[in-house]
Amino acid sequence: MEFEEKTLGSEVKFEGRVVKVLKDDIITSDGHKSFREVVVHNGGVVIVALTNDGKILLTKQYRYPLKDVNIELPAGKLEIGENPDDAAPRELEEETGYRAKNWKSLGFIYTSPGICTEKLYLYYASDLEFVGEHPDEGEVIKSKAFEPSQVFKMIKNGEINDSKTICALSRAFCKGFAL
Repeated sequence: MEFEEKTLGSEVKFEGRVVKVLKDDIITSDGHKSFREVVVHNGGVVIVALTNDGKILLTKQYRYPLKDVNIELPAGKLEIGENPDDAAPRELEEETGYRAKNWKSLGFIYTSPGICTEKLYLYYASDLEFVGEHPDEGEVIKSKAFEPSQVFKMIKNGEINDSKTICALSRAFCKGFAL
């Protein structure tokens, strides 16, 4: 393959609960030796959830790496071996307290393909019923429904800077889903 890089060896530099970091020795497609640092991540799901009155559910939570509060769509990590189609309803209910009767795939995105294997599966959820949220231990999240025009204004004004949120909303809009 014209752009393929061949792995000569791989060394685990760090292994944590959420990610593993590798240093891979490689040969580039033009024959040079080099290395790549790779963050291995199990992936996750992101949900564009539309309430029965046409509002978009967003969550607000503190993101430690940013040392700031972030506004984003409901989302979460895949457990090892978990099917994204099972994870999306679980995450929506955990973070917002809603269950959806209708689910549509919006495809997937890679968050940072230059260094990370993280693949996020995007979903559109509608026909919602509130059943009560139950976030993971240590997860402090507030969810709120916003008019779509307000959400897009928040993106335009820089209040929403979360890439997975912007990508999932863009994908839903481009696929013609009601927003």
